[in-house]
Amino acid sequence: MQQQTFHQTISRLTGLGFRVFFGTCLLFAVLTGLFNVWLSVAEVAVVLALYLYLNSGMGRRKKSLLAYLDQVSTHVDAASRRAMVNSPLPVVIFRPDTDDIVWCNDRFLHLVGSQDGLFEAKLSELIPSLQTQWIAEGHHICDRTVEVADRQYLVYGSLVSVGDDPQGDTLATTYWVDVTEYADIADRYESSRPILMIIQVDNYEDLTKGLDEGERSSVRTQINNLLTDWLSFTGGMLCRYDRDHFLFLMEAKPLQDPRFKKFSLLEDFRAVQSPNGVTATLSIGVGRNAETPNQLFEYASLALDMALSRGGDQVVIKNGTDFSFIGGRAKETERRTKVKSRVVATAFAEILDVTEQVIVMGHKAPDLDVMGAVAGVVAMARKKNVPVHIVQAPHPYPAEAMALRLAATPEYKNLFIQPEQARHMAGPNTTVVVVDTNRPEQTQAPELLTSGAKIVVIDHHRRAVSYIENPSLSFQDPYASSASELVTELVQYNLDPSDLKKVEAEALLSGIVLDTKAFTMRTGSRTFEVAAFLRKTGADTTDVKKFFQNNLADTITKFHIIQQAEVYRKTMAITWTNRKVGRAIAGQAADELLNISGIDASFVLFPEDDQTYLSSRSSGKTNVQVISEMLGGGGNAATAGAQFPGISVEEALPLVKGAIDRYFEDET
Repeated sequence: MQQQTFHQTISRLTGLGFRVFFGTCLLFAVLTGLFNVWLSVAEVAVVLALYLYLNSGMGRRKKSLLAYLDQVSTHVDAASRRAMVNSPLPVVIFRPDTDDIVWCNDRFLHLVGSQDGLFEAKLSELIPSLQTQWIAEGHHICDRTVEVADRQYLVYGSLVSVGDDPQGDTLATTYWVDVTEYADIADRYESSRPILMIIQVDNYEDLTKGLDEGERSSVRTQINNLLTDWLSFTGGMLCRYDRDHFLFLMEAKPLQDPRFKKFSLLEDFRAVQSPNGVTATLSIGVGRNAETPNQLFEYASLALDMALSRGGDQVVIKNGTDFSFIGGRAKETERRTKVKSRVVATAFAEILDVTEQVIVMGHKAPDLDVMGAVAGVVAMARKKNVPVHIVQAPHPYPAEAMALRLAATPEYKNLFIQPEQARHMAGPNTTVVVVDTNRPEQTQAPELLTSGAKIVVIDHHRRAVSYIENPSLSFQDPYASSASELVTELVQYNLDPSDLKKVEAEALLSGIVLDTKAFTMRTGSRTFEVAAFLRKTGADTTDVKKFFQNNLADTITKFHIIQQAEVYRKTMAITWTNRKVGRAIAGQAADELLNISGIDASFVLFPEDDQTYLSSRSSGKTNVQVISEMLGGGGNAATAGAQFPGISVEEALPLVKGAIDRYFEDET
């Protein structure tokens, strides 16, 4: 059938030009009769004579051409068949829709260890490790090697249509190239890549505080022995370069050891206790896959900074541009001193002395903590007589009532500006202060971060994978209750109590009350110190409480969300709603769920801006920040959230449950 179609095509192509040529000549001969009849008759006779002569030989030439093409086609088909049968590579042809093997050569039979052929066999059952989606998607090479009988193969393939219809049945032809030796070399190369760890004892000062020299020596010996014993199987090199810092260099291969999978050293290290009862904790920064030794050290240093900014007691691995996290689930304890606050306050005052203007912004949909921190920064800029502006959030947002109250005061007249106006104003002589977030994509105007202005970050969240890089000043402390607490500490060093307006003090206190759940969660001694300072400057707790009141409709909505809740894994409360409830009401519902006996963490899913949001809370035992990070979000151990672009609340619900399952699986 294919040969017949081929002959018809050749006849059509060869005959078409012949007919067109003589038809044109005949037309011109006829037209000549308009001027000279006898000349026209002569031309017609000549054309007809040529036509008869050439047509008589056309049949012979066509038969000769077709015979030659048939001979070539037959030889090519035979050569193709012999090439596949005798190919030095294993070859198998199968149906991609059913995985049924149609044909294979002897080398493929030898590859799979079969002597009797593969009649009615399926390729997926014969080689389960081979995934064939790539060939169905139009790719010509498998994206990973396939292991068969302890050998590694790189598989090439293509699809071929069967029959005349290009949309008809298709067969897949695959060629198998043995790359075992190359794969072994690649594995040995990857296994021998250098890994650098910077290990820091988080609370060395607390461990050795008040101890005599003999007791301090005993604690140091415990630390050294534990690290040496735990790392001895790696064949690496451990070097102490400071009283609480160690460098450890090794190859990548030991990372596959089960002891490294979850870095049990974090748990083992808590066995070290000082005579005064303090338990030791570690933070480890791991650098790998760097170009040079210097870059490897930079990776490890960045990873350690990330671990410390996220609260310590964890391992952070920087692999090229990616970060991964292990640990960080322990309950955070206050590890703060006034030294850092005083140093940052001095540095911030120096920045204000040389800047021409200040622009302040927080995260999208700013809450009371953002607005309180903004008010504190405005007060410090006003004290230095520096022009200051606040990036206005689009209506509505949780702290809108507080923003309107601030805007009504003479000191805040015309301070709120639109993001577009802020972008035009920003420049090299501008200082952009970002409060209550360290993620550039979460800021109200991310373009300001690349405007050439100096960047100051004041945040109490643990550092995320994406963070504002290279700020001129960073005051990031995950042990603080709120950004308002951190800003208040700076205010204490830079302002007199009389310099802070009553409305600003109440804005700062509102931010602290919001993030501490009225001083019931994430509070340390410093939290109450700054609250007392704000109370002294005129903050009225009665006025502050008014910002946490809801109208009747919002109250009904909140309890509707709570009514939908289900208990998951005995201690998790999960609820969802398709109503447009807003982040503030969703957060309040999550807080209320923690009041239920036996509930340790709560998760609320709700829609907003054509996507689904997650608001999560914890009473202390479960680290909701780790769970939120699995979903692409973040926050801190007690309060966190995430976003799900493009999916519904119902579709996001199993994702949240899956993250909770992974959290508990990793914990066990």
